[in-house]
Amino acid sequence: MGVVGGTIGYRLLRMWCHDGETGYCDGSVYQNRSKMEILFGERIWDELAGKVVLDFGCGAGEQAIEMAQHGAARVIGLDVRESVLDQARRAAEKAGVADRCVFTTEAKEKVDVVLSLDAFEHFDDPAGVLSAMSKMVKPEGCAMIEFGPTWYHPLGGHLFSVFPWAHLIFTERALIRWRSDFKTDGATRFNEVEGGLNQMTIRRFEQLVAGSDFQFESFETVPIRKLKPLANKLTREFTTAVVRCRLAPRKSV
Repeated sequence: MGVVGGTIGYRLLRMWCHDGETGYCDGSVYQNRSKMEILFGERIWDELAGKVVLDFGCGAGEQAIEMAQHGAARVIGLDVRESVLDQARRAAEKAGVADRCVFTTEAKEKVDVVLSLDAFEHFDDPAGVLSAMSKMVKPEGCAMIEFGPTWYHPLGGHLFSVFPWAHLIFTERALIRWRSDFKTDGATRFNEVEGGLNQMTIRRFEQLVAGSDFQFESFETVPIRKLKPLANKLTREFTTAVVRCRLAPRKSV
């Protein structure tokens, strides 16, 4: 993907944004607001009340703590980064819910709900993640997944979307070269950058679920507000803000 590359592509990117600060995808939309309620509505607390929830990729634990505060019986925060788990443990202690929150790099118990927010466009092995999730959910449980922006969204390149759809115009090599001017991690591909980008599309996600041990219980593509009049089955890859779905364990025949 991408047609403008080489030195020309690199110089155009440098002219457009010299320091990588695009102001996009910075999480400001959730500032001083409940991310859970914005994404799932206020009914989410009734759905999670009294249940054991696994927050897959919990980060610093904000949503895990909020779920415990709103009545979840227990919340397991799972993340591979011990540094953020330490932050989450301290935050849970401060919030008075440390007795109902566990933060760990490994979870073996089956839970009522596996929750994943803003992550499926980042996983290096999304099929493997779905497989792992299916093993964590009780037979009568579910996985609640929300993610975006997907790859064909105007800002689907995250940092690389220096303007809408820039990540589809410039080549990966030109974008990575531009990024290396202000990042020093040595990444040479999209999937090697901090957080990773797997170029997830809506169609690909549907295919991954079809090949997993899950089945869709509900599936929704939430349109970008300004593009809502143009949103339909044919345009959804370009007009969807986030994907939101509930997966249930596939029933054996």
